[in-house]
Amino acid sequence: MNKEEQLRMSIRDLFNKGAWLNKFKMEERLKGYKPSEVHCIESIGKNVDPNVTKLAESLYMTRGAISKLTKKLIKKGLIESYQKPDNKKEIYFKLTEKGKVIYKIHEELHKEFQERDKVVFEQVTEEQFDIMLSFVEKYSKHLNAEIKKQGIDIN
Repeated sequence: MNKEEQLRMSIRDLFNKGAWLNKFKMEERLKGYKPSEVHCIESIGKNVDPNVTKLAESLYMTRGAISKLTKKLIKKGLIESYQKPDNKKEIYFKLTEKGKVIYKIHEELHKEFQERDKVVFEQVTEEQFDIMLSFVEKYSKHLNAEIKKQGIDIN
């Protein structure tokens, strides 16, 4: 196996291992909510005036899938839609009090996972962080270009 294959497998393994390790606490604390619902709530909580297009872009889902998801979240009382007085065409979303509770639980879990993994990140030098971040940025730009080149509409 060459280094590229080794790196690809290692990244996939890290992601899967982290997801598996976090899964049990997430399911326990966010019982009754699907990961897509929680991530949509997170995206609404972190973005200013999120609409279907903004959510589709940030979650790498189609606008149709986001429309279905937001309708489900509205029905569950987790988010509500609104319009701006100067733009009656566009529909935006915000968290309800119930949605803010889910958002807060999710944020707390992420902090807990960061704390658990802190021991590793404390050992990484600034130079190592810069190299890794540079690689991730280059790879991300490459994937964006490939998505565009293939004419894939992620919205």
